[in-house]
Amino acid sequence: MSEMTTEILEQNLSKIVLVRLKGGKSLRGRLKGFDQHLNLVLEETEDTTVVEDQKKLGLIIVRGDNVVLISPPPR
Repeated sequence: MSEMTTEILEQNLSKIVLVRLKGGKSLRGRLKGFDQHLNLVLEETEDTTVVEDQKKLGLIIVRGDNVVLISPPPR
């Protein structure tokens, strides 16, 4: 993981991020932590894949291998 990636993720700890996963699943949650493999700890997480049927997932760990995109909140 590059220094720039680490810096951006550190700046967005405790903020709501959008995460897209392989297979098309989308999650929105508060970034609580991450590691060098891009494993993510998210809390207050919602599955936003289907807009009409958002599911609350709570505290989860997302394996970095499945992460396609992490979108921080707008500045």
